[in-house]
Amino acid sequence: MVAAPPAAPAPPPAAPLPPRPGQLLQDRSGLAVAVLVLCGLALLPLLRLGGFALTGGQGLIHLGAEGQQQLAGSLGLVLAVGLGCALLGTTNGWLTASCRFPGRRWLRIAQLLPMASPAYLLAATLVDLGSRWTLPVHGPLWAVVVLTLSTYPYVFLLSTESFSISGRRQLEACRSLGVGPWGGFRRVALPMALPAIGAGIALAGMEVVNELGAVELLGVPTLSAGILQRWQAEGDPQGAVGLALVALVIVGLLVAAERQLRSRSRCWNLGHGGEAEHSWPLAGPRALAAQLCCLLPPLLSLGVPLLWAAMSLDQLVSQPLGDLLALAGRSLVLALVAAILTVACGLLLAIARRWIAQPLLQRLSFVAGLGYAVPGTVLALALMLVGGPLGLAPLLLLVWGYGDRFLAVAKGGLDAALERIPPSVDEAATGLGCRWPEVLQRVHLPLLRGPLLVGALLVFVDTVKELPLTFALRPFDFDTLSVRVYQYASDERLGAALVPALLILLLGLAASLALVPNLERRGQSG
Repeated sequence: MVAAPPAAPAPPPAAPLPPRPGQLLQDRSGLAVAVLVLCGLALLPLLRLGGFALTGGQGLIHLGAEGQQQLAGSLGLVLAVGLGCALLGTTNGWLTASCRFPGRRWLRIAQLLPMASPAYLLAATLVDLGSRWTLPVHGPLWAVVVLTLSTYPYVFLLSTESFSISGRRQLEACRSLGVGPWGGFRRVALPMALPAIGAGIALAGMEVVNELGAVELLGVPTLSAGILQRWQAEGDPQGAVGLALVALVIVGLLVAAERQLRSRSRCWNLGHGGEAEHSWPLAGPRALAAQLCCLLPPLLSLGVPLLWAAMSLDQLVSQPLGDLLALAGRSLVLALVAAILTVACGLLLAIARRWIAQPLLQRLSFVAGLGYAVPGTVLALALMLVGGPLGLAPLLLLVWGYGDRFLAVAKGGLDAALERIPPSVDEAATGLGCRWPEVLQRVHLPLLRGPLLVGALLVFVDTVKELPLTFALRPFDFDTLSVRVYQYASDERLGAALVPALLILLLGLAASLALVPNLERRGQSG
């Protein structure tokens, strides 16, 4: 009897075919629609502002004497603060990146501490301390000092990165020719770092145009304060729109300068990362001078509010606990909602930038992320023009404004993190038949956990500290920590704002510490 032949083995399951390009485009059409909606929401307020200006008549032409004074005040502050930030940020950036002296590592990290103290908080504490010590704290000079201390970290962060990674070979050649630290800085390092320094100055200028509380407390007329005054106090919406458009022109020029200078600064990375032995050692009086130069700005910006808090502890018991809890609860809930929504929107835009190579969509995503450059009072005015006819709730407009303004804060870190993930990872997941939501959930979200948390923290703290947008859009009798500090300072009752001020300061410290790992990586490369 003949045995039956063995059964043929079953064929292996066919591997899934990679999706066709047309199928990929169709698969990601929902992502494209979501990005278009987000870009439309981000750009709608400014489009409405421009439309109102075109149909409203002569608001932009007739600024009046007061408007011209506010324009001059803003421009003067931008120029003076830019000069102060350039001197302070560049000096400390060079010392901590290219010189060796005792305590350099900790003083490098300390340069981030001024970001913890909002300019209006520093101005308010200086005004209160000045009144106790019969020292008049008022006028443009004090505004320049306060805003310089609050914004010079922008120049420091960009300049120290440039000093750490650029031109090491040229500096070594200078050293071999007997050129000292000052000669190497003046002839090689400074010319190569000028684009990065200019970009930092432009970022500081945007913050100056946005500032409201500090300039109001110090009595300096600016566009930001003028917009609210014309809209709310004088009932002149067209005049407010005119000032808002002038502010947008200034900010637009600063944004264009910052982008151009950043692109130029990328071309200067001609050297390799330098080790510690390639930096100049400082000793004796030079080391002491470097330590004082790096210590004084953070000591003033953080030490003055802490000194004021220590002198005002006797007023702590006089504040009702329920009022403090209400202020903190409102601020924290608003910040938490803004952080979640803004990070989610930033993630969608960052993923779309990676997956959808459509030029129009790429440009729209880029423009939608520029809301951080728009002054808070300008954005508030634009949102009121949108929400007023539609009857939108003030809280909805406020959250909308937070998302629009801080979208770039969340998106920037995600863009940088996604650039470090090889495209082959996406291609492998897509080739296995995963749709884009699955790739996002299984692949990218675990890899982006760190940037997502940092972005959420930064948006959270920026929302708590934000004053112009909150002050303009909040509902009646809905104060937050930042609004209450400003109101008490305006009424010369700053001691009553002790706890709100300390909470803002602590949250600002948390945001500053979140930037330390990034600064440490730059320090290791330098």
